[in-house]
Amino acid sequence: MLRVFGFDRIGVLFSDLYFADPSQGEEGPELGVRLEVRFLERLALRGSAFSARPIAVDEPIWRADLLETEASPGSLNHAHHHSHFEGWEPGDRSFVEDMSTDPVAWVAKRLGDLDGLLDEAGVSRRQVGPTDADELRAAVPTIATELRRMLDRVWSGELAQRPSGGDEFRATAPTIATELRRMLDRAWGGKLAQRPKSASLTTIRAGWL
Repeated sequence: MLRVFGFDRIGVLFSDLYFADPSQGEEGPELGVRLEVRFLERLALRGSAFSARPIAVDEPIWRADLLETEASPGSLNHAHHHSHFEGWEPGDRSFVEDMSTDPVAWVAKRLGDLDGLLDEAGVSRRQVGPTDADELRAAVPTIATELRRMLDRVWSGELAQRPSGGDEFRATAPTIATELRRMLDRAWGGKLAQRPKSASLTTIRAGWL
């Protein structure tokens, strides 16, 4: 299961994860939830002005792995984060006690400080959009709620049963409705869906979709 929250030039994505690698040694497989902050890119249309827009989920900036060993459910004994990436490859694991004791609150705090997160990642503030920090900060409560729900389902074993796509969609409908209402209110309030200042009198299409 994948959750995606898109902003101006960055997005927050998280997914359940089961990871097994023989090089891990005796501790065995890890499972839990992986969250990443990544660059987003609007790609050129591949059809008419009315066609669906291709969107690229591009290079990672930061990663939080809320993981535990398969033999220790609910322990988050392998919870860590990667403060930076070299291209697509993560840097070293950084272990923080709060990630095991209160993982959702810890992640929410980090996402609420995008400038600090970018500094640690070695990413210039000019590489992200002018509204990314504010938009991300406003969405942190919703992200935290969905992150907690995914963790709870991992711990209960529900995700391991691979529910049908229809069940997943229905379960997420209330969250989608809340975010849709928030976006509509901002569009009606003049904060979104605005004509670009540099737009000519020709066809204008300003937006992710």
